[in-house]
Amino acid sequence: MRIVNPSFGLEESEESRGAGSGKVSTDWSKDPIAIMSNSKSNARELLEGVREKMKAYRSIDNVDYLFKTSAAKPAPTALYDEIAQKYKGAIVALAD
Repeated sequence: MRIVNPSFGLEESEESRGAGSGKVSTDWSKDPIAIMSNSKSNARELLEGVREKMKAYRSIDNVDYLFKTSAAKPAPTALYDEIAQKYKGAIVALAD
């Protein structure tokens, strides 16, 4: 899984889109997506709202909401590993 800062993003090259590289980009219209929260106040409501808005252009049956157990503690490595193994993309809201 490639992680990109959405505040400036990256333009995908032909190679990263899969043209001969063996790599496959996330298809945001159908691939499994994780929405991960930092567990701060109102984060769940905000991100569940994002998930609901996705209904306008895709099925959300495979869009899952995941969260840290505490805003004061880092996410466990196992949670990141689970996201990397089960999902093709992630919307991650961890920073302040």
